[in-house]
Amino acid sequence: MERSPELVNTTRVQQFVLLGLSTRPEIRDVLFFVFLALYLLTLLENTLIILLICTHPELHKPMYFFLGNLSCLEMSYVSVTMPSLLVGLWTGPYLISFTACMTQLFFFIVLICTECTLLASMAYDRYVAICRPLHYPLLMRSQVCLSLAMASWIGGLLVSVAKTTCIASLSYCGPNVLNQFFCDVSPLLNLSCTHVALTELVDFVSAIVIFCGTLLVALASYSAIGVTVLRMPSAATRRKAFSTCASHLVVVGIFYSAALFIYCRPSRIESMDLNKVLSVIYTVATPLCNPVIYCLRNKDVHAALWKTLHWP
Repeated sequence: MERSPELVNTTRVQQFVLLGLSTRPEIRDVLFFVFLALYLLTLLENTLIILLICTHPELHKPMYFFLGNLSCLEMSYVSVTMPSLLVGLWTGPYLISFTACMTQLFFFIVLICTECTLLASMAYDRYVAICRPLHYPLLMRSQVCLSLAMASWIGGLLVSVAKTTCIASLSYCGPNVLNQFFCDVSPLLNLSCTHVALTELVDFVSAIVIFCGTLLVALASYSAIGVTVLRMPSAATRRKAFSTCASHLVVVGIFYSAALFIYCRPSRIESMDLNKVLSVIYTVATPLCNPVIYCLRNKDVHAALWKTLHWP
């Protein structure tokens, strides 16, 4: 039942309680050290990749330009969500102010939307490199790469402004307990005491545009790559191309499967425990695995790393 405006104004929630990843004290300590190690490893991996790309001219290519952007994004990404996860594991459920919650939500939406667009840009880059190699220097010149990267960041910013504004304008009259380890869209919608139809519509439309749109670009790019690779006469060349594409598709598949399940639903999600498990996949596992899959298995990156370690 909807509450009167007077009651809503006098009982507006000023703080939320984040339950965290687990409320069981016997496993929180173990999980804290596990996720702390994963957080530090993610920061180390992505910092190393950024340094290699910036300091080695042979890596100043479109593919590595996008990888550098992705590493910067994922360092920011895990730094938005992981600290609150670690605090929850260390202290148990804790209070977060309304302003801090909306700020975290804003940056989280910016980064997840930007990552979707960057993944699509990287897929397009590989499509041009494999399917149209003669046109690659023209189609992926520095101005185009910079425009794609800027469009990714600006697009994520605009979507986040719209979604965060809608969510922050809702009334929260209590309860104020979020069954999540960070301020996420679905748990907040579940706590609103006013109609959320418009907010859910904005959330659904933006999810279709960002998630589904970029996923279609990625799938179309890799479908074209697959057709081109199958037509290659050399078996060794086919294996090399498929190896690169398969590893990318694994990460893209995991990321989009989890994200689409949560954010492309126009109704509120009731299974918050499943929500938390899926959130761990794309906020912790994907940023940890991406550097290994995209860069650390790459021969050019191996050579640059070897050169750095043996610098005279």
